[in-house]
Amino acid sequence: MTGITTDINTAWGELGGDPALVSRVSTVARRGALEARLPVRELARACVGACALAAAELGALRGGLTEVPGVVVDDGAVATAFRSERHLTVDGRAPVTFAPLSRFWRTADGWVRTHANYPHHRARLLEVLGVPDDVDAVGAELARRSSAEIEEAVYAAGGLAVALRTPKEWAAHEQAVAVAERPLVERERLDGAHARELPPVDGSPLLPAEGLRVLDLTRVLAGPVATRTLTLLGADVLRVDPPQLPELPDQHADTGFGKRSATLDLTADRRTFEELLAAADVVVTGYRPGALDRFGLSPQALAERRPGVVVAQVSAWGAYGPWGDRRGFDSLVQVASGIAAVEGSAEQPGALPAQALDHGTGYLLAAAVLRALTEQSREGGSRSVRLALARTAEWLVHGIEVGEGTEAEAGIEDMEGIEAGDAEDEAYEGPGPWLAETDSALGRLRYALPPVFFAGGPANWARPPVPWGSQPAHWV
Repeated sequence: MTGITTDINTAWGELGGDPALVSRVSTVARRGALEARLPVRELARACVGACALAAAELGALRGGLTEVPGVVVDDGAVATAFRSERHLTVDGRAPVTFAPLSRFWRTADGWVRTHANYPHHRARLLEVLGVPDDVDAVGAELARRSSAEIEEAVYAAGGLAVALRTPKEWAAHEQAVAVAERPLVERERLDGAHARELPPVDGSPLLPAEGLRVLDLTRVLAGPVATRTLTLLGADVLRVDPPQLPELPDQHADTGFGKRSATLDLTADRRTFEELLAAADVVVTGYRPGALDRFGLSPQALAERRPGVVVAQVSAWGAYGPWGDRRGFDSLVQVASGIAAVEGSAEQPGALPAQALDHGTGYLLAAAVLRALTEQSREGGSRSVRLALARTAEWLVHGIEVGEGTEAEAGIEDMEGIEAGDAEDEAYEGPGPWLAETDSALGRLRYALPPVFFAGGPANWARPPVPWGSQPAHWV
């Protein structure tokens, strides 16, 4: 897509922000942060910078400030946060990231990547292949079949496998065409609901989302990153999961900071669910498109029952096109979109240095919610925002030109509450300065600090994560 630059102007413009506010953002550049063939560092800067600016804007509105606080995007903090799930330790134990059957496999004519971290996805993959849960057996069977055959058969069974494509091959795919036609951030005003009067906030730190209730119906990883960011900014985030689908423990620990966690069967206990919806200011969903519509969770249905609500949705492939109802994850979108071929080759695929599609989209989703709240306070109306990992991938591969708009490092000034650092191009020598430790009910945690910085804003979450499903499904 033409006309997209590496600074936050594009992201901020997609969010509907005032272009003049971009001058409030400064960058601390660090060599070696998120190194890749594709401009991952520039993508990460733009997403985090836009999120921090949206938070600062809403904070200024609610705090009665005459000027939007300054924002600093530090490559070190961003690079560390974009790999937060890899930096997490629990009582000194390294995290479990990918299961043995979640990986690249050679096929009869190329490569596929599977995702089998969850037991039900692993079971469906093995069922299609007709082999035991054994890496060698799976590899031997996949080597007999074509990549396209595997992709279609596994998806038809409810599993996850994607054939490796080059950027050119993906661009010719019907889903890629549909994705490229959409904006990076889809925004819609749903009705004429009265303007929301957000109560003023007055505290140190300044919490732009204080007092807002966010119903978190998300899983892996972009949605939880977005809601983790909203709780950093003061929102009361209640994550609700089906009791029959436990979250992966380390993943829950990484993205659960500041949140409460409950389980609820939406079919069996509809009354409780409706009570949660009736008091929610924001609803964030991260399941495949259409999966939650039967529970009345489409944006329009929610706006009819809860005028003034903000509905935020994220999916892998987008809610349109032939893959609009498919499940997906960051690793799979990298493979389909040509990213894996660029970072490696068609003969030996590679990967980005982080799950940058997940993290980048997560920060953009949080930014979209914050901007929707700002617009709503001025103009009214229930709001819907929607993002897709595949659209973020399109931006990364075809939209960002390395070097254009990235030299905002000059002129950084010290701001109250923020260590802006040196404006020179320093080296990223590891995550250490952006890691912290805390005790929790899950054990002693080492974790990545949040990268969203604005003057006077929070530097850390108020609470550590709690055990999955350990709290009641109601607002406090």
